[in-house]
Amino acid sequence: MMVNSSLSFDGAKRVVVKVGSNVLTEDNGLNLKAMRSITRQIGKLIETGLEVILVSSGAMASGIKKIGLPARPDELPKRQAVAAVGQAGLMMEYEKAFGRHNLKVAQILLTSEDLSNRKRYLNARNTLNTLLSWRVIPIINENDTVWVEEIKLGDNDNLAAMITLLMDADLLINLTDIDGLFTRDPRVYPDAELIATVTRINKGTEKYAGDIPGALGTGGMISKIKAARKVNSAGVPMVIAKGDKPNILLKLFSGQKHGTFFIPQKQRLTSRKCWIAYSLKPKGTLKIDDGAVKAILNNGRSLLPSGIIAVKSDFGVGAAVEFQNQRNEPLGIGLVNYSSADIDKIKGLKSNRIKQVLGHKSYDEIIHRDNLAITAEDEV
Repeated sequence: MMVNSSLSFDGAKRVVVKVGSNVLTEDNGLNLKAMRSITRQIGKLIETGLEVILVSSGAMASGIKKIGLPARPDELPKRQAVAAVGQAGLMMEYEKAFGRHNLKVAQILLTSEDLSNRKRYLNARNTLNTLLSWRVIPIINENDTVWVEEIKLGDNDNLAAMITLLMDADLLINLTDIDGLFTRDPRVYPDAELIATVTRINKGTEKYAGDIPGALGTGGMISKIKAARKVNSAGVPMVIAKGDKPNILLKLFSGQKHGTFFIPQKQRLTSRKCWIAYSLKPKGTLKIDDGAVKAILNNGRSLLPSGIIAVKSDFGVGAAVEFQNQRNEPLGIGLVNYSSADIDKIKGLKSNRIKQVLGHKSYDEIIHRDNLAITAEDEV
């Protein structure tokens, strides 16, 4: 499946716009000129009937200025405290900026636990849908004041991708401080060339991206590529564009070509499969043989015990588990019907032998196809 970039903008009804720290900040705090430009453009898009969800960085810069610190502190408690102060200032400025266009805003702060727990995941989606139905703009950020490593989403590029999938958005627009993906870092190499379209994300794409975060952000271009891979594998396109370019959002929706457009290769995943694939952290790994790989990727089959070669880590029934081919390449994630201990006993066996070995048989499948999400880009 190939997607035309113009059609993606013309046909979009719901979009996620992510604005990075380097767009929203300047030396002395928030860049209010940039913020007002982006909110004005979003207001115009909403007038056309588009639903917009905003994922915004900038809390750290806002807090640093308010408290009067010379730089972002290194200690975690201090960083979290700065973010707490800054988030209030960030939302105040957004409320004023959108208020100029008679638009209301709502603050949503999330951790990975809010997205990995199915009940909380659905509740977040219902809340966001309600806000959109009221023409209120959800402004989303990670809940920096409470996160620890176990519940951290990573960065706002990843968060934006997760929200895109959570809300069944038609498009993700990632606004940053450079024009898109280049063959080299354009801030260092004047001969760097813009890559206008990416039809497939591979190791070469990641090599181009490098890993150069900004002074206030946590994600560089490589994190944007990972976000593009995530939404593309679910069938959703993404664009990286320069956020301070005048009227960049309006230009994109008018059909002008700007930045780098990432084209999805697959049909869209269902909402539930998006949740399985990208909101759950795998508790273990199943290595499967070539026959099982072909059955799953090419024929849409369930994973049976006969196709399993090895089991890694301990996990219980219902856990999210990654499955890999014999070259240790990840293929997807699924919810298992048996514990790791039981799978280890029945791996390589036909389903009709499960009861004989375990003394019971709840299911024929280790992972039913309805609970299995493929994340690999290529079929075999």
